[in-house]
Amino acid sequence: MKLYNANFSPNALRVRAVAHELGVDLEIVQVDIRAGDNRAAEFLARNPNAKVPVLEDGNFVLWESRAICAYLAGLRPEAGLYPEGRKARSLVDQWTWWQAIHLGPAMQKLSFELFLKEKFGMGDPDPTVVEAERKATDQFLAVLETGLDGKDWIAGALSLADFYLATTFMYRDQAGILLDQYPGVASWIDRLEARDSWQEAVAPLRALFR
Repeated sequence: MKLYNANFSPNALRVRAVAHELGVDLEIVQVDIRAGDNRAAEFLARNPNAKVPVLEDGNFVLWESRAICAYLAGLRPEAGLYPEGRKARSLVDQWTWWQAIHLGPAMQKLSFELFLKEKFGMGDPDPTVVEAERKATDQFLAVLETGLDGKDWIAGALSLADFYLATTFMYRDQAGILLDQYPGVASWIDRLEARDSWQEAVAPLRALFR
């Protein structure tokens, strides 16, 4: 299987982390977004959205990171990352879509303004955007803190939802997003990031994190 990947992408990171957690070997194909590789005809034939990641399993091509992660989890159902039980799977789905719609956009916009903009020479932070997204981030971190109360993992056992949520935090230190008010969240992300699978997945990002 091939994964069309850009190392700095949170969406690609979650696929790499899940693959490592499951022990699924992927051939990584780097896509240079800044050089426009994602807009080449060959790539657009795989994903007309011009985005990474894309999974290629023989003649089967799949895009959207959460769909790819679910596909990989189906290869190793015994790992339990996407549980079979209706209630357990519904909890994973709940936090999956909450991350996609609420926490993810807020924290990613804040990280972009406070870290990635400067890193990629895209100008200064917009203070209006920073204020709005910091407020939203604090609101949603409080929800996550409550959701983690008394639990090591957001859906009870380690699941895809934990990896989806974790990618939202990948630039928190560089963007100055503090977790002092959210001890449950801080403990959870430390626990997730200590896993071998996560360490392997973020290894290509070390230079960017400096």
